[in-house]
Order: sequence, then C-alpha cells, then structure tokens
Amino acid sequence: MKYICWIVFLVTMALYLSVLVSPTNFPYVGLLPFLIPVIIAVNIFLFIILAISWKKSALIPLLALAIGYKFFVITYQFHSSSENEPGLRVLTYNAHMFDYKRRTTGEFDPNIYTWLRDHPADIKVFQEFYQDNTSPSKNSLKILSKEGEYQYSYQAGEGNSDRRSLGMAIFSKYPIVHDGVVFDTKYSNGAMFADIRVGSDTLRIYNTHLESMAIQAEALDNYDQAKQVYRKTLGKLHRGSMARAEQLDILFEHLSNSPHPVILMGDLNEIPYSYAYFKLSQKLKNAFELAGRGFGFTFNRILFFLRIDHIFASPELNPVYFHTHREVDYSDHYPVSATFQLPE
Repeated sequence: MKYICWIVFLVTMALYLSVLVSPTNFPYVGLLPFLIPVIIAVNIFLFIILAISWKKSALIPLLALAIGYKFFVITYQFHSSSENEPGLRVLTYNAHMFDYKRRTTGEFDPNIYTWLRDHPADIKVFQEFYQDNTSPSKNSLKILSKEGEYQYSYQAGEGNSDRRSLGMAIFSKYPIVHDGVVFDTKYSNGAMFADIRVGSDTLRIYNTHLESMAIQAEALDNYDQAKQVYRKTLGKLHRGSMARAEQLDILFEHLSNSPHPVILMGDLNEIPYSYAYFKLSQKLKNAFELAGRGFGFTFNRILFFLRIDHIFASPELNPVYFHTHREVDYSDHYPVSATFQLPE
C-alpha cells in the first residue's frame, strides 16, 4: 500500500504542476487539470482508509492534500456577506443573445431585459450580446443603457452587419473616458476594455470571452448522444485550451501594462483548475476566493458543476461581496456579481 501511496503522490504532484504549464508549450497538458478533482478524491480516500488502520503511510496522501490546499480554496468558500455592502458593484453575464428561452422552450421571455436593466450594479459587462437596430424591443443597447443612465461601449464581432450584430458590451453609471479592443475573433469571442472614472480614480474594466470549451452540452443530455461525441469532445477540449492559452498571452500582456487598477470579468471558458486561472492569479485576485460562498457554479446546463465565469481584480481592490445568481436562468450561464471597496 505504501508504494501505491507514493505513486498516487507523484501523479498528484504532476497534475498540480500542470496548471503552471501553457498548453502551447506542451501538447494536451490543458486536459490534465480536469483530473485534479479526481486525484484529490483518491487522496482523501487513501488517507481515510490508512488513518482508520493507523498506518504511518496515511501521512503521504495527507501531505499531498496539504500541498494542494490552493485547489480547495478555489473550489469552495465559506464567506458570508450582504449584497448591501457599500462599494463599487459589478456584474458579468454571458447573455446567450438574450435568446436562450426561445431556443430551449420556443417562447421569447422579455423578463431577461427587465432583470438586467433593474439590477443595481454600477458596471455591467456582457458576452454574446445581441444588438438589433431594426427592432425597439430587441435594441439591447438602448434598453440596458436605461435611456442614458448608463454609458456604454460596444464591440461587434467580425462578420456582423450594421443592422444586427453579436458582440460584447460594457455599461457604466460612471463616465467612460477611453475604450478599446484587446483582441477580436469571429462572432462573439474576444476581449475589450473601458477606462472608467470613479470619483477621483480611474479603473480599467476588461470584458473577456475566451474561446469556447467546445463542449456540446445539448449532446450530453442522454447517454446515447454522449457516447457519440465522447471522442470528438476530447479533441475539441484540446484545441480550445490551445486557443485560450494564445488569447490569454495577449490579454495578460495588455493588463500587465494597464496604467490603472484592473477589474477583469467575463466568460473565460476555463475552470479554476486551469493554466489561465492560475496565470491571471499571478497578478490579480479572484473575487470568489475572497468573498464567495459555496461552489459558485455558473453553467446552466447538464454540466452544472462548471465555474467558468470569473471576476478578477487588482490587489488594491478589495472584494466584499460575491454572488452567482442561480435564480436567473435566462441563459446557459448564470449572472455573477461582486462588490469592491476602492482604496482611499
């Protein structure tokens, strides 16, 4: 049993270290972090069995768990805070073109605009933002700006028309003094930023939508369909992790040169056990880790256990509240909000 423990220990260390290696430098390394929850469960099992038997080798899986404490921190949190905490309130949401209900139930639900318009966040960022200039009822920019109460910056993806488009948007109650594009890809993926003046401070807000995980969630709704897409899914996951790593390099360099404190939000299509998550954590703090509660899952499909929508911020910005709005099911993602206290 001791030899098994050491083998598991070495595998555990290799998986832990895999989050520090870019998929662009080592093929398929981006798939290894998906095994971290599994290997942690194996170590917990070994520790319990060996501890009950009073075996000294129980210290081996215990050591592995202690070294990997960071993975527990990014998985589950116990913070308790109120949504009424004072500070700068932000919201991120992959809106799925404001069309998820119609696609899944056949009926358009206008309440999505009502909830998003009335949410009190000072800054709201959206991915898969659908804009229809031909229809007042679907003119998302006009509706969510609340007739000028919010300033906005909108970036349409490549291949869109002037009449209807799909892209990304940042809305702010505070003045937007500068904005731009970090990188752009076809359709709705990309990254944009807006410099926003809050009192005497200026913050740089990033709205980010990295390459899709390419998981056909609708094909996993039953066992027969899941078998058909299993092999294809592994290949897509690999290609997706490669693309996200390349996009992350561009994004990381851009935010590293920011002249202002940063809040980076969006659909990163990356679980916490990933190169992208740990790379961003080198410079930024994750709001869930410091103010979240529970697991914070953000995906509204059969793979409900995914947390792929994130809010990061510069160390001088202190998160005092974090919440995943699981009651809002107008998309295949849940909205995520946070409150930050700004430095005095």
